[in-house]
Amino acid sequence: MKEKENGKLVLVTAINPTPAGEGKTTTSVGLGQALCKQGKNAIIALREPSLGPVFGIKGGAAGGGYAQVVPMEDINLHFTGDMHAITAANNLLCAMLDNHMQQGNLLNIDPRRIVFTRVMDMNDRALRNITIGLGGKVNGVPREDHFMITVASEVMAILCLAADLDDLKKRFGDILVAYSYTGKPIYARDLHAEGAMTALMKDAIKPNLVQTLEGTPCLMHGGPFANIAHGCNSVQATKLALKLGDIAITEAGFGADLGAEKFMDIKCRKAGLAPDCIVLVATVRALKYNGGVAKADLNQPNMDALKHGICNLDAHLDNMKKFGVPVVVAVNAFPTDTDEEMDFIREHCAERGVRVALSEVFAKGGEGGQALADEVLAVLDESKADFHMLYEDSLPLEDKIRKIAKEIYGALGVTIAPAAKKELANITEMGYGNLPVCVAKTQYSLSDDASLLGRPTEFVVNVRTARLAAGAGFVVVETGSIMTMPGLPKVPAAEQFALRAGYNYTSAIFNSDAYKDLPYNSIQTDTDFANTKALSNYTVGLGYRGAMFYADLAYKFSSYKEDFYPFINAYEDGGQLVIGSPEATKVKNTRSQVLLTLGDRKSTRLNSSHTDISRMPSSA
Repeated sequence: MKEKENGKLVLVTAINPTPAGEGKTTTSVGLGQALCKQGKNAIIALREPSLGPVFGIKGGAAGGGYAQVVPMEDINLHFTGDMHAITAANNLLCAMLDNHMQQGNLLNIDPRRIVFTRVMDMNDRALRNITIGLGGKVNGVPREDHFMITVASEVMAILCLAADLDDLKKRFGDILVAYSYTGKPIYARDLHAEGAMTALMKDAIKPNLVQTLEGTPCLMHGGPFANIAHGCNSVQATKLALKLGDIAITEAGFGADLGAEKFMDIKCRKAGLAPDCIVLVATVRALKYNGGVAKADLNQPNMDALKHGICNLDAHLDNMKKFGVPVVVAVNAFPTDTDEEMDFIREHCAERGVRVALSEVFAKGGEGGQALADEVLAVLDESKADFHMLYEDSLPLEDKIRKIAKEIYGALGVTIAPAAKKELANITEMGYGNLPVCVAKTQYSLSDDASLLGRPTEFVVNVRTARLAAGAGFVVVETGSIMTMPGLPKVPAAEQFALRAGYNYTSAIFNSDAYKDLPYNSIQTDTDFANTKALSNYTVGLGYRGAMFYADLAYKFSSYKEDFYPFINAYEDGGQLVIGSPEATKVKNTRSQVLLTLGDRKSTRLNSSHTDISRMPSSA
């Protein structure tokens, strides 16, 4: 496998996300299905969903309609437990840190300068800033602590960037956890935590293999957010897809200003990858939203808003050119799109010399992605990619931040808070100034202000904090009001989920002394002589209803008893009716059923049989 030549790498990214939805994962899945329909050996590599957005505002991350990976409900809810393993490994390090201070603090750790925080895979704003160790000496050293969501953690980033188990362990040891009272950095290896953390991750490090509705293989592994983390699936999964397939399709989270930039400048830099083609997903609805149309009005044709909002698409096209990779625009179709709106986007892209294709994979699966597949194949055949990163390793950290802000976001400049400036200087002094920068920024705007839509120009990016992720191999800077622990919206998606249970009882059909009168010459082996009794149905299910699709997974157990009479004989004897019948045969039947129903926004029903989740062997 190592000697096999790598396939072509296609990165799927998007314009800035809007409440209208863009369909980046749906497009990734549909493109893979479309390529396979053409006889190409295509494999998809995606991120694993986090429970935070599943129950928050964004929803699941398994695609949609006829372009989704299955079993969708399992993938969105716990999957193979990778997220829980990451959470456990992270919090084990925190527990060992606090225990070390409780048991004498031989490393002289300053509790005021602990930089590593606890995590959980759920949106919970109440845990952003907490105090621990209260209740007396036996309960530990009182100190301020924090929570971030699991997918933003350094442990998640390490999983996604580690080459193998040995590299994972080394990176765990390199995690900066605190400083001593004298200012000495304290790493996880100083607490001897890396071995136990690695043991917890022994299965989570293996990529997960699932498939699409059309049977296209998909590797799902790792799930960092792109707004507060580096937003790419694991290096292992991507490299495995490149070895197993002739074309590997992967995605980067949120807009291209976040996920795609981090894919190029962090993931490709660390893993030695180079994309051959970029698919930039846009929708008519999202472009109109960037043109000032409210979400409730996006179904109405509005050419003026489309013309005004297409500047957001232009910004991302300009940005992708800076990395030297050819781009194909995929317009994810919605039923409300008009021919006039689509023609405008086609003409606009043609004027820019950019390939464009209508993607109908949601409604039609792989068949609806043929036009997009043709454009991607044309780009791959031309082999015109000249990939290069935005900045060199040697560029100072502050200059890296400014370069990203000016060239990718379109900012006039950058302001760096004194505390962040001090920390950047400290990181450089510690010998980490050559690391790439991972900017935490709102996903809704090119700027650090979520309200500035389209292509803002007159703005400055405000850097609040900076922290070293030495194990992951990058420096995180937080801008604007971005939070590493999201909160739930006013109406969370969790309210769309329902757990149901039911019991149904049916009594006997006939009285116990009932009989069936047959003609004298009939065949007396009639199965109608079955008296069903005590029919019981037990059902438990989980349902979800969203704006774009619904799903219902149920388990049904049936138990019923029958009195079965193989024959009955009635005759007259001296004017008396005589009924002759053997004793009934007592029959008991049980049945188990698993019922999965999926529906799209057009109420099209999709019924999928259960598909087992498998893991690729570590030797693959």
